[in-house]
This record gives sequence, structure tokens and C-alpha cells, in this order.
Amino acid sequence: MRFAKSILLVIAALAAAMLLASCGSKKESATQKPGSKQLTVGVTLLTEEHPFYRELKSAFIEQCKVRNLKPMIMSCNMDLPTQTSQVENFITQRVNAMVVCPADSAGIAGAVRKANNAGIPVFTADIAAQGGKIVSHIASDNVSGGKLAGEYMAKLLHGKGDIAIINHPVVQSVQDRVKGFKEAIARYPGMRIIDDQAAEGKRDMAVTVTENILQKHARLDGIFAINDSSALGALAAIDQHGWKKIVLVGYDGDPEARAKILAGTALKADAVQYPREIGKATADAVADYLAGKKVPAFIPVRVGLIDQASLKKESK
Repeated sequence: MRFAKSILLVIAALAAAMLLASCGSKKESATQKPGSKQLTVGVTLLTEEHPFYRELKSAFIEQCKVRNLKPMIMSCNMDLPTQTSQVENFITQRVNAMVVCPADSAGIAGAVRKANNAGIPVFTADIAAQGGKIVSHIASDNVSGGKLAGEYMAKLLHGKGDIAIINHPVVQSVQDRVKGFKEAIARYPGMRIIDDQAAEGKRDMAVTVTENILQKHARLDGIFAINDSSALGALAAIDQHGWKKIVLVGYDGDPEARAKILAGTALKADAVQYPREIGKATADAVADYLAGKKVPAFIPVRVGLIDQASLKKESK
């Protein structure tokens, strides 16, 4: 009997110890800081074909390693339905946070709201979303970049001339660039924007759009292209028509565009972004928020302007 009682006492003691250990483990898990374990971030990029996004992605991955984040990166290839599916997939996988570079600023709002309803914080990088709750938007100051492009074109045209814009109006960052460009041009009474056509930010479409613009306007003086794919497409059309006097200004500062600027082509300058800074700042914003810190609703990243003279200085 005594032996049986001893066995029962031992079992009870072990059970109590296990219960205490279990309670301690749950308490530790509940109070664990977000930064103490690797958290998952779902990222849907606009594209991976563009050098800008390859640089942004590379810097984001590097900073995720520093900040103990696990990135899951996909590309929607500029397709809204694909991007919507990617967001829904991240929701199913219960990622800890999400970064979206919208293919369509207004169209992505529904997917953002789904993530909001699932309790997943959403950040946007480079391109803003027009709808849904966004924790923080990290991007170039595109209005300022557009102003730099407009001022440079006005300088080269001596404040006079007819200008066309190769646009992509469904994207918020492009809307901001065009807004800044138009504000700069409006300061010069002798300058007019006489055409504004969309090419979806794609080189092949920009070739066709530019050809149409050149046929329509026999005395065109300048073209503002909203990214370098558009600028390089426009340049191909300009070269084909042999219109040497047109001033072309682009946006991004990709390697191929830099080479064309250096070579003295119609592409005279680019407003430039710093995608690696955007990528790093995005990873930092996500990590800080998940660690319980307050992050700004908008984190602007500097912009600049390059032309042949500045590129020659860089190469020395």
C-alpha cells in the first residue's frame, strides 16, 4: 500500500512539474518579441525584368538578412489579376507582413483590403495603392523627379517648344512624375504640352506610340518618357525618323539609358531613382513595424538628374 502511495505521489509531482513547465513555455511564447524570431514577408513586385526592380529586390533581400526577416518574393509581370492572386496566396500562407508594388494603383485596392481583413500589415514600395489600409509607402519623391525633368527640358529648349508625354497613368508613381513635370513646364509660357499618350511603360509600345506622335506633330520639340523602357522605345522611333532636334528626357537612370545619354543621342537626360535605397528602407520599415515601432506613413527617397556632363564626371 505504502509503495502504491509513493508511486502515486511521484506521478503527481511529475504531472505538476510538467504543468508548470507548460505554463512557463506558453508565457514565454506570448511575451516573445517579434524581432526575436524570423518573420515572413510576402512581396509582389511589379516586374523583375526592369533593372530598377532587380536592384530594389537585391537590396531588400540583403537588408532582410540583417533584420532577420524571411522574404517570399514573386513578380506579377505588370498583370493585376496575377498580383491579386499572389496577395491572396500570401494571405493563405499567413505571412507576417506584405509588400506590394502595384501593377494598378486603383485596381489593387480590393486585394489590399483582403489582407487588411486578415490582419496582415501591408506596405507599398515604389508605387502607391489607391485604396485599402497601407502601413507605410516607401518611394522616390516622384513629384520632385518630374520637376527636375521638366526644368531640364525647359533649359535645353530655352523655355519654348511643343512637348509630348509618353505616359502610364494607371500607376500612382507615374501620375506623380507627370504632375511634377507639368508643374515645371507651366512656369514657361512659351512651352506647351500638345500630346499625352500611354505606352504602359513598355519599350515596344513606346516605339509605336512615338511613331504616332511624330506623324501627328510635324514640329515637335520634346518628349518626356515616364521610365527608361519608354524612353528607349521613343529613342528608337526618333532615330528611325531621323529627327535629330527632338529633346528626349527619361526617368530611372538604367545602364542602357545612361549609355545612350553619354553617346549624345536625342536622350539628353534622366531623372534618376535610387532603387537600392528604396529596397533597404522598405525592409527596415517592415522590421521596425513588426518589432512594435511606429513608422511614417510615407518614407520618401531622394531623386536626382543625370546628363552627359554629369555622367562624364562619374566615369573619370
